[in-house]
Amino acid sequence: MRFRSSGYTPLMLMAQTGALLGFACYAVVLTTLQEEWQLSNLESGLIASAFFFGYMLTVPLATALTDRVDARKVYLVGGLLATCGLLGMAFFAFNFWTALIFMAMNGAGLAGTYMPGLKILSDRIETGDLTRHIAFYTAFFGIGTGFSYLCSGWILNGLGWHYVFGIIALGPFSAFLIVLLLIPSLQHEKWKGPINIRLHDIFPVDKWKLVLQDKNASGFIFGYTAHSLELFASRSWIVAFFAFCTVVTGETFFLAATTLAGVINFFGVPSSILGNEIALRIGRQKWVCIVMLTSAVLGILLACSTGQSWWLIFALASGHAIFIMADSSTLTAGLVMSAKENIKGAAMGLHSLMGFAGGLLGPAIFGFVLDISGSRASQTSWVWAYVAVVIWGVLFVIYERRNGWGSKASR
Repeated sequence: MRFRSSGYTPLMLMAQTGALLGFACYAVVLTTLQEEWQLSNLESGLIASAFFFGYMLTVPLATALTDRVDARKVYLVGGLLATCGLLGMAFFAFNFWTALIFMAMNGAGLAGTYMPGLKILSDRIETGDLTRHIAFYTAFFGIGTGFSYLCSGWILNGLGWHYVFGIIALGPFSAFLIVLLLIPSLQHEKWKGPINIRLHDIFPVDKWKLVLQDKNASGFIFGYTAHSLELFASRSWIVAFFAFCTVVTGETFFLAATTLAGVINFFGVPSSILGNEIALRIGRQKWVCIVMLTSAVLGILLACSTGQSWWLIFALASGHAIFIMADSSTLTAGLVMSAKENIKGAAMGLHSLMGFAGGLLGPAIFGFVLDISGSRASQTSWVWAYVAVVIWGVLFVIYERRNGWGSKASR
């Protein structure tokens, strides 16, 4: 079956949605496993961070390979790896250490699908505005994670946490099948003969130096790091936060905590797409700075809202999610458009690596601050935990504005 170049985007959006279904499984079962395995908040955060650790270990190799071979091949391996990680959590995880292993495997699988999936599109789209295809692709991160919260919550309530991981494993496996059966190979393979991947191919430090020497490109990368730290910390702990709010207020929310988290994630989809359109008009750097400062304010207000009415908590959580995602596609599209063609693959790899380094740190920082500032049962601890993850975006804006990154818009 053959599609026009623009027809690959809907297929890759479907595949990405399936590949991301395992993203929020652990966030949904976090409190359940914390009680069953007697985990501290730090240990709970570290398991969430293990997902991003696996991603970080794998993404340099995955992106290096996309510069040598058709990214489709990398994607297929990633889909299978994520499936195995989720099945491992379902059938073999029984404590902190085993969960670390299988969550890292799940994250490694995502590394083989997310950026390689974007590379599949950029290699095949010949007409139209590539930045808009990128905007839709990055925005669908919210669709996949939203469905992940919803489906995981429904399965947890009906069957238990083992089934959450076991059934959700069908998601990345369906992504594997979509790419295998519906995305054709490139007509001209990038690399002929044996593929010799050396250490400097996996960690192309020389190319990364060239990327970082470009103030415009490096700004998008560091911005993405701060963005990801806040984003993934919030997504890892939002269900537990809603559960805490329910206990404090004694008032039942109009939806289950997992369903609320899923609905809120869906708001990020139009936010990311519209954010990219606004950025094209007022300048990417200016838009990123506005969004990060607004997101920080909303995050702190959300943390302070415990004990208030559910509608106020929901409104602030929605606003925070919207502004976290409002610069997501802008940061990625800005990096793709600003990086030079001969190092674009390495630039995308560094972008993803740094972003998920933020994702690795975010949940662990959040859990650590909860522990040292009191406990998960203290409102003050939640405020400090949110401050600890939103402050990085504020520091980024201050630093980059002083260094002139926001003074000239990237068109």
